[in-house]
Amino acid sequence: MTEEESGPEKEMNLAKYLSAAGVCSRRAAEGVIREGRVFVNGVQALRAAQHVTEKDSVTFDGKEVKPVKEFVYFLLHKPRGYVCTLEDPHAKKKAVDLIPKGDYRVVSAGRLDKDSEGMILFSNDGSFVEKLTHPRYGICKTYEVSLDSPLSEQDVSRLLSGVREGEDLLKAREIRHLHDNKYIIVLSEGKNREIRRMMSSCHKETRRLKRIAVGALFLKNLPPGEARRLTKEEAFLALKEKTVRKEE
Repeated sequence: MTEEESGPEKEMNLAKYLSAAGVCSRRAAEGVIREGRVFVNGVQALRAAQHVTEKDSVTFDGKEVKPVKEFVYFLLHKPRGYVCTLEDPHAKKKAVDLIPKGDYRVVSAGRLDKDSEGMILFSNDGSFVEKLTHPRYGICKTYEVSLDSPLSEQDVSRLLSGVREGEDLLKAREIRHLHDNKYIIVLSEGKNREIRRMMSSCHKETRRLKRIAVGALFLKNLPPGEARRLTKEEAFLALKEKTVRKEE
């Protein structure tokens, strides 16, 4: 957000305000407003298009939120057994708890299921998070996948063309065989448990799934459970086109 946009007299819609405050992406704002979690000057908000300024008191889950003055970006190597949700009160292991504490509220840019591991980005930059998560931007995510048996040429062809499951078209952008039952798989959307569902459609069991890159940003040798703060230049590599290769 520029200095002009964040000025106290500058109006913005509530979705943009929540994004600038690091609460959620603009796309997700309508949902949290509909759930009754957002109030403006003590009155429950009803529309994402409602106009507010920094002079207004905006609360989310009872806590006042303000547009972020400094954006932060973190890369986490999520271990297996951790969940990415911020909302589940019963989850004992949350990925966000592995992010260093500070005067900021970060959200994950996308998710990995509990049984998967690897790279997740966290930030309080709502625009950055939205670009990484909204399908229209087509940001590539690269995974290292181990199966119980190898894919046939016909399997690979089907997965590259796309397989239909219910209302979802599950489609790999690229597939590269490493060795034995291990593959590099690139997705450009990342639907819920997409790779596991794709492999299941080929009657394969996913033994291990690790995200090794987002865009042109690679996990490299960061140990499981560790997070490191990124410079803005490093973080924005995630928005660039990747090269399919094994992480260095």
